[in-house]
Amino acid sequence: MADELRLLLVKSKIPPPLDLEFRPISLGNRAYSKAVGDSKNKVPLVIVLERNGGGSVHHTEIFATGSEFDPDTHVYVERLVKFLLWQKGGQKLTIGGPKDIADHIQSIYSAKGARAFDAKLMEDVYEKPFVVEWDGANKIPEARETAVAIGGHLNGCRIGFDLGASDYKLAAVKDGEVVFTTELPWDPKVEANPDFHYHKINDGLKLAASHLPRVDAIGGSSAGIYIDNKVMVASLFRAVPKDLFERKVKPMFLNLRKEWGVPLEVANDGDVTALAGAMSLKDSSVLGIAMGSSQAAGYLDGKGRITGWLNELAFGPVDYNPRAPADEWSGDIGCGAQYFSQQAVVRLAPVAGIELPAGHPAEQLKFVQDLHKSGDPHAEKIFETIGVYLGHATALYADLYDFRHLLIMGRVTSGRGGDIILEKARLVLKTEFPSLEKKLRLHLPDEKSKRVGQAVAAASLPVLSSS
Repeated sequence: MADELRLLLVKSKIPPPLDLEFRPISLGNRAYSKAVGDSKNKVPLVIVLERNGGGSVHHTEIFATGSEFDPDTHVYVERLVKFLLWQKGGQKLTIGGPKDIADHIQSIYSAKGARAFDAKLMEDVYEKPFVVEWDGANKIPEARETAVAIGGHLNGCRIGFDLGASDYKLAAVKDGEVVFTTELPWDPKVEANPDFHYHKINDGLKLAASHLPRVDAIGGSSAGIYIDNKVMVASLFRAVPKDLFERKVKPMFLNLRKEWGVPLEVANDGDVTALAGAMSLKDSSVLGIAMGSSQAAGYLDGKGRITGWLNELAFGPVDYNPRAPADEWSGDIGCGAQYFSQQAVVRLAPVAGIELPAGHPAEQLKFVQDLHKSGDPHAEKIFETIGVYLGHATALYADLYDFRHLLIMGRVTSGRGGDIILEKARLVLKTEFPSLEKKLRLHLPDEKSKRVGQAVAAASLPVLSSS
């Protein structure tokens, strides 16, 4: 089908130096929408995502079935559905529009379809079968979004932790003052024994506690999807067999709460990234992106609230290139994890002419960063490429989120590389999306906050009775 696309494969005016085949979805969607807008052969399309008593509704327009742009329409709708699914989450997906489009999506997001992984993960998150339906009667429900305040509590003696795929960050905080931080290397993705994870996390908490006179509360940030402090989906624990996951991993943080006997709250690491940004900027309307072992994202609305959305942008498509890199977990191509994480650095290094040493991706990232620090021009091209990716992804995110501030954090942004990523992203916005460049502010925290800021923000999650 890729050879038949006529609208979506648009080149960036500022090409990423190590990925000349990059075809940003931000530009492809604009080209498609303009063509639809100029045509009389168009129909409305509504995408409804329902979840846990709430739901989201997205309206767009597409070419009517039978146009010369049918291949573009099919790809446009499927990529949009995929993005919305991982942005907002849903157990039931309803398509209001042409039946052939609904049939197409239903086939792809089935147990034997190309997006079987996505459908199964939604079932794991919401603990219900994933359903795709067609609404031929145009009885589209109204959106039922929910939002709650998060974090910002600094009274008392608190421990904050941030679980990543290559390290475990900890912070001890006393009445808002950080008294201890550390980073402990670990490789949880290969550990099948759930007791390893429990004891490793608990040992870190005990280490942080040794720097406080007492522990009043514990807050955690972790890659994955967490509902009511239960682990619903998390790549960190992917090696744990399903039965053990259900019995020991899912209630892990509830069990730690019982053991410590204090309030303990865990949130998605992306939401905590956004919280860290809001706390440092003293403002709201923040989209946070953490570039670590994978891509994490979180969103605080204009009132400083989280929305209950998934914000798993590691699975959100950003590239229409039919030969885009594939995600190691889902197998899908062109999604955020391969563009905004240490996976991206490792993928781009050979293209830049850098031979990486054997070892963990975190060690390989440090090797590239050390090369860059020494003035190696090949390494700089990697961060320039990620910066171009980020500029276009920012424009795509702005189409689907309402934010004023974009904050980037994580190990990939450490050192001069983070500055280059932002410089290139801002240049892309100024060149391709000038109205957005005037509206949005892109930020990097200070060097220490880049690495342990999420752990500090996580410490502020629980509410104490004296708050």
